[in-house]
Order: sequence, then structure tokens, then C-alpha cells
Amino acid sequence: MPGNREAYEQAMNAGHNAAWDQEWHLAVAAYGRAIREFPDDPEAHIHLGLGLYEIGRLEDALKVYSRAYQLSQKKDPIPLEKSADVLEKMGRLREAAQQYANVAELYLLQRDLDKAIHNWERATHLTPGLIPIHIKLAQAYERIGDTKKAIFEYLTLAYNFKRLNDIDKATKVAQRALRLDKDNAQIINTLRLLETGGDILPPVGESKRSDAADEDDSRRRMEEAEDDPQGPLGEAVTYALGALAVFIMENSDGMKIAADALQAMEAQRQHMNDTAIAAYQRADSRLRQPSIKMNLGAMLLAQNRPADAIKAFSDAVVHPQTSSGAYHALGKAYLALKKPKQGVRSLIQCIQSVDPTPTPMTEMPEPTIFEHLIDALDGTTEENLTAIGLRLASTIEGVKWREKLVDLRRQLEETHREQGMKGVIDFLIATDSDQLARSIALIDRYMRSGMLTLAIDEAHRAVEISPFYLPVHVRMAEIMMREGRVRNAIAKYNAVARSYMARGEDERAAEILHNVLEIAPLDVQVRESLIELMEEEERWDEALDQYIDLADVHHQLGNYDLSRDTYALAERIASRVSASPEKMVRIKHRIADIDQMRLDMRKAVKAYEEIIQLAPEDERAHRMLVDLTYRQGNQVEALRRLDKLLGIYARSRQVTKITQLLEELVTLYPTDPGLRSRLSAIYRQLGRKMDAIVQLDALGELQLQAGAHKQAAETIRQIIALSPDNIDDYRQLLTQLGG
Repeated sequence: MPGNREAYEQAMNAGHNAAWDQEWHLAVAAYGRAIREFPDDPEAHIHLGLGLYEIGRLEDALKVYSRAYQLSQKKDPIPLEKSADVLEKMGRLREAAQQYANVAELYLLQRDLDKAIHNWERATHLTPGLIPIHIKLAQAYERIGDTKKAIFEYLTLAYNFKRLNDIDKATKVAQRALRLDKDNAQIINTLRLLETGGDILPPVGESKRSDAADEDDSRRRMEEAEDDPQGPLGEAVTYALGALAVFIMENSDGMKIAADALQAMEAQRQHMNDTAIAAYQRADSRLRQPSIKMNLGAMLLAQNRPADAIKAFSDAVVHPQTSSGAYHALGKAYLALKKPKQGVRSLIQCIQSVDPTPTPMTEMPEPTIFEHLIDALDGTTEENLTAIGLRLASTIEGVKWREKLVDLRRQLEETHREQGMKGVIDFLIATDSDQLARSIALIDRYMRSGMLTLAIDEAHRAVEISPFYLPVHVRMAEIMMREGRVRNAIAKYNAVARSYMARGEDERAAEILHNVLEIAPLDVQVRESLIELMEEEERWDEALDQYIDLADVHHQLGNYDLSRDTYALAERIASRVSASPEKMVRIKHRIADIDQMRLDMRKAVKAYEEIIQLAPEDERAHRMLVDLTYRQGNQVEALRRLDKLLGIYARSRQVTKITQLLEELVTLYPTDPGLRSRLSAIYRQLGRKMDAIVQLDALGELQLQAGAHKQAAETIRQIIALSPDNIDDYRQLLTQLGG
């Protein structure tokens, strides 16, 4: 039932005021109150989604925007566009790109080409190589006269078609570009290379050049920065040696007490570990310098004295320049002491301190994947904790360990999104997880660069490494989609979803199936998989919606018998779960429509009568019953049903609808005196005297033909009362009838 309108308005205003003041927690609470008053209000959901987005509750924001889109009957692009923004913020770039493409289609239906282009651009920026989107962009740019961008898109298409070995299509799009600029050297060269079988390069626009240059600079800086192969521990020891030397040199009056430290440093450089340890211990008792603690701990750890090393790191761990190395060393020491939980905690603290992508201070901090991992340690076995510790330790050691850490973090984040913490633990303890992480990182790089052939080859190698690691299969499906192999991609997505279902990871399976249905809404097999999932989880309301959509799909595909059977099944489920009258009415209308199409009038009448029992004011059901009873030749019953419909229109003061309906019915059934009588009456009420006379005149003729002279005389009196031009003729006729 509708809520309190005044309370709703107050809550919305409070939410707007809080949002204006950037007090997003208050705004979220206020918009929540508004939704409690009117749960089906899309506007309140859109504002709530923004509030949740601003406070960092991205998953909740995504759900709210999805609900807003459903409430708008999938016609409002704004909540869908906002959900794409959320997906992009969450790093789910492939899903965000597909969502932007869906938003563009909605704007296109609204004839807003500029906004459609904007969203297509965002989709291709996030996921290059989307051939259908590049085609639409090229045509749109050409339509608005932006030749430069149109050429860029056509050349991008030529490159992608060439990658797929479809030379014919590559040539056609390049020729299309040439028609826009016949002197363009890049287009001419592309066509020549296509003719000679040479390799072509993707076009580079100005913005793309800038992005590529930035990426190259970043990569070059990463390659130029030499990572210490001993990881943070090695870097901390190097720093500690330098800092200790500076300390000694700057405190010349303390050279005597620093002699032990100097001896320790020299012994350390010569790998005389026992001598170095003894000297550092003597120096530590007199200098109390964090750098001494760091070096002493490292020496003790190297000599396989982990318990003593842990004590030495007590000061080093709080020093900003040595903390990451100290945590690294603590992790190794605890693992050596068979204390894997403490070891993993220390290694995670090390990783967090050297994470190359910290959360900006301007944003609401969200729990990182490593914070989630810390929370999951309590429920993990000692054996798995040891495996995780060794995995983390191996990541932050060796050549280019920072690059390995970036790849690992990215992989763990995606695994967490797709499989939860159970999937993260499984990935970390896998024997070949290092190799798998490198392979997945390569797949992602190839996909970002549009090198889809290399990406699919690497994906096959990843499957050989770990056949049951489903995120790889998801990537394979995405590559197929980008290559234009839609049916293969859908089959792969469906297989992945069923695998998730078999593992009991139903939420992830549902997410994949929903995404596939956005791409291929008419795919019966995928929708049946989703229904099976909903039924297994006893999510009957959602299953009911999917059954209705499945019946719609069968109808669109021309399978009318199967469509009706599915609607009937949906009707039984709706009755069992006490679905809303609105949903029951929707189902029954569709059943009745199919019965009419199959000329089964008896069943159609029964369905419409059931609709009226559920929704007495349903205008369409009343109208269909009027038509059906007329077609059955039952004029008396048809007029009775017509009067009920006219009563509904009259109560809502819809005079125009009354007039239009009667005029239409008189055209269809001109010999029905009841229709003529009712139409003449409404004309008289509207002051349309001549139209009323025409209807009364026709009514009188029908009555005379039927021998109903008394009724005909009454009709003529009504005409005379309207003072027609030939009033004397009507008076004479009335006299002849004895009136």
C-alpha cells in the first residue's frame, strides 16, 4: 500500500539537504526513510544509490541502482548508467563496459545520440576491441559529421577484423574510412597492407597517444627501479646500513662507543655472521639505534635463530623506513617457528606497507583484499596457513617482486569478487598459483591491448595449469564475445555458471547468468539455468519473474504452445507463493492473448473474467470481453459488459475514452441499436447536436426495420427535441407512426 506522502517528501528533502552538505551518512538514512514510505519509488532509490556510492558501500549501491532500474520498467538509463559507474569504481571493468553499452542503447531509443556516443566511448575505453560498439561509434560519428573520429573507429575495426583473419570485413571498413578522406595516408597504407597480407597496427588518436606514453613511462620507471631480490627485508637492511653509517659520522664524539657498530657492519659485509651478531649486540646495549636492531635481527634470522630475531625487530618495526622489512622478517621468523598465523599476519602487514596503490585520502577507505584475508585467518587450518605464508613470502622476494605483488593483488581481488574468501584461500594454497597468477596477468594485459589471439592462447595454457579455476574460463568467454563468437561465448558462460552451481556458489552463478541475459535476452538455455538456480534456493519470487520472461521469450520466438504452457506454470507458482494481484493479472492477460490467437474464445473469456475478479477496474480485460461477446453474437451480454466499462470511464471522468470507444464499436457493429443509443446520448451531453441526430436517425431506421414502431417513435421525438433542419419531415413521420 502507498505510504505517507508528506513523510516521504520530508525524508527526500532531508536527504537532499544532507547530500548538499556532503553529509552522506545522514543522506542515506533519509532516503532510506523515503523508500520505506514508497518502496517502489525509483527516484528515491537513485538518490539512495548515490549516497551509498559516496560512503563507499559499492555493493549496496549496485543493488539499489539495479532495483531503481527495475522499478523504472527498464526504461530509465540513469540508474543503469550509475551502476556502470559503480562497477568501474569496483574494478569490474568488463562488466562496467557491457553496462555502458546497455546504457547507450537506452539513450539511442530516446533519440539522444550524444549520450549514446558518450557511453559507447566509455565502454571501449574500459574494454578495447568491442567490435559491435566500434561499429556503432563509427556510424554515429559519421552521422554527426565528426570525420576524424569516424575514421579512427573504422581503422580500429579494420585492425580487429584483421586479428580475426576476416580480411574481407577489414577491407570493407577501411574502404568506408577512405570514402570519408581519400587522401588519408594511414587509411591508404592500411588497405595496401590488407591487400598484401601484411600486419596492420591499431590506430592511435591524440588521447590514445597520451595514454600510451603515460603507460610506457610508468612501465619504464618500473623496469628502471631495481628491486632488491631479498624483498622489503633486503631493502630495509640496505637502508639500515646506510643510516647507521650516517649516524656514526654525524656523531664524532661518539666514535668510541660506535666502534662495535663499525665492527659489526664490516663483519656483516664480509658475511661473518656470528662476529657481526656479537658486535651488534654489544653496540645495541650502548647506542639503542633502530638501524642496529634491524641489522641484528637480519643476522639472527640468517643464522636460523628466529626466536632471537623476533626480539631484535621490536624497535625496527615501528621505524617508518624499516617497518616493511621488519614485518617481512617477522613473517619469515614466525613461519620458521611453526607459528603460521602470526607469520601470515606479519607478511600481510609488510605487503600493506609496500602496496603500490594505496587508497587516496579523498576517498572513503574500503577494506582491502589483504584486510579481508586477515579476517579469514581464524577459520583457516594450520596447514593452509603455512602454505599461504610461503606463497606470500615468495611473492615479495626475487626479481621484480613489486610487479609480482601487483599481479597477485589484482588476482586476489578478482577471485574475491567471483568466489569469495574461500576462492582466495584456494588460490593461495594451490601448488601452481604463482604460475597461474603470472598467466592470468598476461591474459589481462593482452586483452587490454586488444591482442585477443594471444589472450586466448594464454588462457588455454592457464586452463592446463589449473583446469578448475573458473575465472580463467570467464575470461575465455569474454574473449570469445569480443571476437564476435557470441554463441560460443554464451555456451561457455552457461557452463561456468553451472560449475559454480555445482560448487554451491549460487550467488556467483546467478550473477553470470544475469549478465549473459543482458547480452542475449532470448537465450532459452541460459534462462532455464537461472530458473533452476532460483528454484534450488527457493527464491520463488525471482523464479516467477524468470518464468514470465521465459514465456515471453518463447512467444517472441513463435513457440506459442510452449509459451502458454510456461505462462500456466508461472500462474501456478504465483498462486502458490501468493504473488501480488498485479503480477497475477499480468500473467493472465498473456494467457488470454495466446488463447485469442489460437481462437480458443472460451478459455480467453474465462481468463479475462478471472482478471476482473482480481482487478475489477482493469479496462483492457473489460474491453476484450466486450469484443469477445460481440464476436460470439451475444449482443445483450456484450452491452452489459460495455456498460461496466463505460461506468469505469465515467467514474474517472474519461469522457474522451467513452466517445472513442462507442464510435469504434458503432463502426464495427453498425446494426446494434444499443450502441447507437449510447453514442447519441454522449453526443447530446457534449453538445454535438448534428452528430447526435445522425446516430438517432440511424437508430430509428434500425428500429423500424425490426418492427419496433413504439421505440422508433420515441427516437423520432428525441430527434425533434434537437430541432433538426428538416423538423417537419420528422413530425410527419411521427404522425404516421401514431405518435
